[in-house]
Amino acid sequence: MTTLVALIVAAVTFGTVLMYGTLGEILTEKSGNLNLGVEGIMYMGGAFGLAGAFYYEKTAGAMASGPFAITIAILTAFLAGAAASLIYSFLTITLRTNQNVTGLALSIFGTGVGQFVGEFMRVSEGGYVALGNNLKNAFSATIFPDFLVSIPVVGSILFSHTVFFYLAIVVAILMYIFLTKTKKGLYLTAVGESQSTADAAGINITKYKYLATVIGGGISAIGGMVYIMTTAGCVWNHEGLSGVGWLAVALVIFCMWRPLNAIWGSVLFGAMMIMYLRVSLPFVPTEIYKILPYVVTVIVLILTSMRNSRDKQPPASLGINYFREER
Repeated sequence: MTTLVALIVAAVTFGTVLMYGTLGEILTEKSGNLNLGVEGIMYMGGAFGLAGAFYYEKTAGAMASGPFAITIAILTAFLAGAAASLIYSFLTITLRTNQNVTGLALSIFGTGVGQFVGEFMRVSEGGYVALGNNLKNAFSATIFPDFLVSIPVVGSILFSHTVFFYLAIVVAILMYIFLTKTKKGLYLTAVGESQSTADAAGINITKYKYLATVIGGGISAIGGMVYIMTTAGCVWNHEGLSGVGWLAVALVIFCMWRPLNAIWGSVLFGAMMIMYLRVSLPFVPTEIYKILPYVVTVIVLILTSMRNSRDKQPPASLGINYFREER
């Protein structure tokens, strides 16, 4: 039981990172844009999020506030991801470049920018870039009182996580309500399904695609910041983020483009990614554990294709540029 609880807690910690990346990409893809640059966006979010909190602490000194540092980290990470996604949006929506190629270029660009910022801070500070213990505790602490956390089994599973996990759940619920219960959310879904039909109905598809892609990129970038501030212990670590963005893209498919599915799907993927550390089998290579999420995604794709159910398919206009003159 102790091993199982420890696995679930660790899965939630890593799954929270994936949840932000997945939710951001779901919002982006709902508009018909296929942004494969999530990897680079999360790198930028991690680097700029750490930079925001680090320089705030350096300025405020002993007066640095944990909640304020968390707010700054979230905002700087979001703005970094939004800026990168704005570049992607301009290229693919305004200039109508190929979305796959542009996304791959953004992944390389964002990774380079993130590593540059992280190394620049490290070199300029003459060593490792890390937050002080006071702020580290703020980023890793739970928002619930000790008596709830100390409840056997249930306390660790439900109440021991950081504020980022519960915030991600709120984002998933709000995104679900927006996409399914509001007029603007239905407009966005219509844009992703049929751009020409939405345009003919008077929907400003350029506005919806820009906003969904930029905001979605900002949400994904927060995932990179969460990794640096929780899993990496508030220390810049560019190696730990490698592959997380691609895993988030795979998780979007696994979740069938549904925000609420991202809550349990991200925890499941998190468990599969860290299982080799908690449930190690000597005859199973570590690499097998790490490819499990992708194998599961392929199986889900096969099963949904066999069912041929429209509600479990990607947006019909996904990855397709819109040429109004050809309508």
